[in-house]
Amino acid sequence: MTTATTRALRTPPAWAGQTAAGSPAPPAPPSLPSLTGLRWMAALLVFGLHVHNFGWFGGTGGRLMSWGFGAGATGVSFFFILSGFVLTWSARPRDRALAFWRRRIARVYPVHLVTLVMALVMAGTLTHQALPAPDQALANALLVHSWWHPWWQTLNPVSWSLACEAFFYAAFPLLIGLLRRLGARATTALGALSVAAVVLLAWTDAHHWWTHSVYPFPAARLPEFVLGAVTARLVLLGRWRGPGLEASLALAVIGYFLVPQVTPGYSATVCTLAGFALLIPAAAVADLRGLPSLWRSGRMVRLGELSFAFYMVHLLVLRAATTVLGTKPRFGPCAGLAVGATAFAVSLGLSWVLYEAVERPARRLLLRRRRPAARPDQVPARREPPVPAPARD
Repeated sequence: MTTATTRALRTPPAWAGQTAAGSPAPPAPPSLPSLTGLRWMAALLVFGLHVHNFGWFGGTGGRLMSWGFGAGATGVSFFFILSGFVLTWSARPRDRALAFWRRRIARVYPVHLVTLVMALVMAGTLTHQALPAPDQALANALLVHSWWHPWWQTLNPVSWSLACEAFFYAAFPLLIGLLRRLGARATTALGALSVAAVVLLAWTDAHHWWTHSVYPFPAARLPEFVLGAVTARLVLLGRWRGPGLEASLALAVIGYFLVPQVTPGYSATVCTLAGFALLIPAAAVADLRGLPSLWRSGRMVRLGELSFAFYMVHLLVLRAATTVLGTKPRFGPCAGLAVGATAFAVSLGLSWVLYEAVERPARRLLLRRRRPAARPDQVPARREPPVPAPARD
């Protein structure tokens, strides 16, 4: 069991400091498998929300789905905070922006491109789908469609969050450069400003100060990403102070069930922001200290590896199912569970295919280093092995 309060790491980890010129690169920071497992839970929340929105459950089943998954959109907020944490945690010293962007493109774009093609095929073949205009499809392909509200759910609707992530990636080299220059106090102040920005945006959005909701707008979601980066930096500096894993999870769950009490949309982010921002570093600290963590199990980590592909494909599966099931069929509990389990199994199977056949091989291909062929005059001469020195008494 973890303690109620996570004590500060008293000394910065060896990999957190800056390296002197000419010194060997510090070791890579340890992996944090609990964060991979938590990623799956966020994807599952989004899946449950969309099943609820498609109206597959009626009566008591529908009310239970609304209670359990009506706030599932906050899983996207979790992804944004987690993204800031993980990118800051794994940032390489002296890394160049182009190298960073190349790695991020290799990570997300192949799956996005494949699911985009799947969505185009569905739009051209299913009677209840409409083909988007060429400029809409191009904006989606380039991951800029969330900047224009009428286009934010073009083709594969969940890709709007990738447009936000693309903006975060573009800004990250500047952000990590800033964080590396700030001390712990200034970093904490930046985190407080991020929280204040989310609260302010939620208040203005709830009071209709904007023409459209800021929910999908990339710049409005940047504070969540920055908050995740701030918490990672504090852990790296050994200055993180926050509750342990159980207490953080309890706060996140409480915030999740508070969502129905606020205005739908961006305002829900305020309810879960603190819980998510505490849960992620608490899970990281649990991994660093070897404390018990449910999210670190092999099965959870494997599902977490599939979570991105699952997130990208599941809504296409649900949309395809409407050709057979109709719109909002309102099944009873048994039929609803059977249909939901089938959609889940198909989505999970397709996510495995996408991960093994697209995501992993495409990443290896795009990140493969090409070694220039050595000229004959550059081939080193063969050296004879040295004669070993005689042993001393």
